[in-house]
Amino acid sequence: MSDGMTTMEAGEKSLVAQWVAAQAQARPHAAALVAGSTTLTYAELDRRANQFANYLVTLGVGPDKLVALCMQRSPEMVVAALGILRAGGAYLPLDPSAPPERMELMLRDANVVVLVTDQSSRTFPAAGFKLVDVKKDAGTIAGCSAEAPTISITPQNLAYVIYTSGSTGQPKGVEVTHCGLTNLVRWHLRAFEVTEADRASQQAALGFDAAVWELWPYLAAGASVYFPEDGVRNDPEALRGWLVANKITITFLATPLAERMMLLDWPRPADLRILLTGADTLHRRPSSRLPFALVNNYGPTECTVVATSGVVAPAESSSEPLTIGRAIDNTEVFVLDEHMQRVPAGKPGELYIGGAGLARGYRKRPEVTAQRFVANPFASSSDERLYRTGDLVRELPNGELEFLGRLDTQIKIRGYRVEPNEIVRVLDACPEVEASVVQAAEDESGDKRLVAYVVLAASANGTTAAGIRAMLRKQLPDYMIPAAFVRITTLPITSNGKVDTAALPLPKNGNMLEDEHYVAPRSVVDQRLAAIIAPLLHVERVGLHDNFFFMGGHSLLGTQLISKISETFGVELSLLNLFEHPTLAEMSQEIEQLILAKVGPMESESETEYVSPTPRRGDAA
Repeated sequence: MSDGMTTMEAGEKSLVAQWVAAQAQARPHAAALVAGSTTLTYAELDRRANQFANYLVTLGVGPDKLVALCMQRSPEMVVAALGILRAGGAYLPLDPSAPPERMELMLRDANVVVLVTDQSSRTFPAAGFKLVDVKKDAGTIAGCSAEAPTISITPQNLAYVIYTSGSTGQPKGVEVTHCGLTNLVRWHLRAFEVTEADRASQQAALGFDAAVWELWPYLAAGASVYFPEDGVRNDPEALRGWLVANKITITFLATPLAERMMLLDWPRPADLRILLTGADTLHRRPSSRLPFALVNNYGPTECTVVATSGVVAPAESSSEPLTIGRAIDNTEVFVLDEHMQRVPAGKPGELYIGGAGLARGYRKRPEVTAQRFVANPFASSSDERLYRTGDLVRELPNGELEFLGRLDTQIKIRGYRVEPNEIVRVLDACPEVEASVVQAAEDESGDKRLVAYVVLAASANGTTAAGIRAMLRKQLPDYMIPAAFVRITTLPITSNGKVDTAALPLPKNGNMLEDEHYVAPRSVVDQRLAAIIAPLLHVERVGLHDNFFFMGGHSLLGTQLISKISETFGVELSLLNLFEHPTLAEMSQEIEQLILAKVGPMESESETEYVSPTPRRGDAA
């Protein structure tokens, strides 16, 4: 085994921050973090993290004290996170793009002592914490000792807290301990034979717990972590090129993106040896032609990122159901009925998880914690617990688990966990909305999008989807904003008083709220572009001022749109073009300019007539 793994074994009882320190001693000049032309060696990472830790200690940070981390993906973010752990604190990742009201809610709920940011121009709510700006305070931080502070930390202390969508309408913070984080790292290093020769990628947003998995196992092993640019990480072809060019050996991609990457051609031999995926339902097996192994993973935030894992056999060698693998090290899984009794293999039941990875619970939510973290009836000790996942699974003859769906209304959207009730709470607070219900619609490719059904107030004449979205964006992150709003006169109710979701109408042109008052496409380019976008987003028509992203588009669909634009018009738009010019009119203008620069004016507008595509039944906006 490598020197890096020997160091790991020598520090068997150490915590993650200490393992990284051991790598800095053993291999000080090795690259730890790489972003473009910026490289931090292990010695530099160690020194700067210690200086930051000592500065945080002077601000009152210590064991179980929470430090909010609102920074962009970067080596500086990792320095700050490692510094927080070295100071004995736990970090709370906050997405810099989060709406101010939602960020304030989490800051107040979490009771943080310090907020660390690189957002110099941003105004944060006054919530009783001290503010550290890593840019403005750089001189003061650099003047602190480069020796690690002497802090007593136990495996039961908090390592990080991540907020997830809440079924009660409020987000809730999951408290993860060093015990869970250490177990994740140890399993990962063993299962995937990680050494200092590996190169990993950091692509997940900081508020997505996959980011935890993308950092600490590799830094504990002395490997290098690379940061792709934002314009690359959601574009399959650009990302493939980046992975190949940087000789990445192991990477994690959320399921929808991983499935698209599997359809691409890859060079042989390839440096990439393992593609880790998870966070959503896997729909296809990889081809045997791919030069890397695909590993499917499952795990709620409450179980420290990963609870089960399994290598996915190629399509050519297996026709068995796709699985989420089996339990990782020091983890127990049980398939139980409503009475918490084991169900026979092959029969569906709710998945319960126990073991070293279990979170402490929900921050300041003892009632919800007691509901989801229950006593383990199969344990000899009365203090052992199981987490009720709410997921329906069945155990296959080979011992692996097949995921069958949810027992409640929780939804996974592009890797994020969404509780519809949280969206409904914000929707119903809008003056224009009397009542609402939110559902997920899934197309044949497995892409999910949120659809909101709204009963509008009598005074809500002229209400547009754009107006409602603007109000939602003040409190909800983008992945929780519905792609379509369907107007209904009343919520259909079943005989037992619940919303009759089966009676809700399909989204179609006649019942959907439009983003803006509809203006028909005018030019040839407008019309052809609308004909491309409409089936891609499963809508009946696209207006001149409709916004691709407001209608349910996202980065992965954006790459498909760019490909179809290239096929239709013979010009290349970038994902950045799409973000900067998201309306039909703006995209059309960009395309026309590229066409003029290439071949001259297109044919007369009168030569082509726009025909709205007919959607298939079951398609959602």
